[in-house]
Amino acid sequence: MDVHLRELQYFVAAAEELHVTRAAERLFVSQPALSKQLRALERQVGCRLFDRVPSGLALTRQGEALLPVARDLLARWDEGLDLVRQAAPAGTLVVGLQTAVGRGIQAEALRLFRQRMPGWAVSLRVVGWDDPSVGLADGTSDVAFLWLPAPEGLATFVLSTERRFVCMPESHPLAGRQEIGFDELGDQPFVALPVAAGPLREFWLGRPDAIVGAEASSADEVFEAVLAGLGLVLLAEGNAELYKRPGLVSRPVTGLSPACLAIAWRAADRRPAVVSFLKSLVPGDLEDHLGGGGA
Repeated sequence: MDVHLRELQYFVAAAEELHVTRAAERLFVSQPALSKQLRALERQVGCRLFDRVPSGLALTRQGEALLPVARDLLARWDEGLDLVRQAAPAGTLVVGLQTAVGRGIQAEALRLFRQRMPGWAVSLRVVGWDDPSVGLADGTSDVAFLWLPAPEGLATFVLSTERRFVCMPESHPLAGRQEIGFDELGDQPFVALPVAAGPLREFWLGRPDAIVGAEASSADEVFEAVLAGLGLVLLAEGNAELYKRPGLVSRPVTGLSPACLAIAWRAADRRPAVVSFLKSLVPGDLEDHLGGGGA
């Protein structure tokens, strides 16, 4: 049996909320993605864990038996991660990211962090878009650069607010335009993030009824799909510069809300290394932001 921590996290959230919609919102994933993970867990353990009832969900006897075990395993995993990090002779801060950060943000933050925490190393960890928490939910990242909206339970601080652009092959009929209205793209297929990305997938599609021509789990996969003519993709203005590729062009899109790049952390995390890194990015009194839901 090969049960993953994420399946246990999804199970605990569903067991505590007893409602698929509320559990999905709490986890910041789509309802189909949550249901799929719950079914996978039920196949792994070989029994039904939930009954579907008019009010939502009800735990079966097997589900009630598993719940305290799952909670204990998740708590022990968190404790184990802390012990591992404390045992390291020189600490390592793990910074999660899903796309290139650039914009002069990451390099300056790392420089200031090393000044504040001499002897500490930094590990940059690239996380697929199927994890919208960028490793914060399962503790494999200490802090993370991500695009809003962010999962519930994470504190965030916005670092950059940018227009959204559309990237397309240079042979596309709209490629010669200097600016494109989003309503002009309604019949165009788009490259989408995985369903597990939840609301972030819809944000980067621009509308809930967008035509999906392909799915991609990383930036490289996205631009390969665009080059192959499988669809267009929305991206932030700064990333239009960072991800310039031969054969592709990016144009600003009107009629869309801006994209927000943020630094994120677990709301209750007060470890000195995490606080020190945040101080490298968040101006003013950090206590105004620690434990909050965003800025």
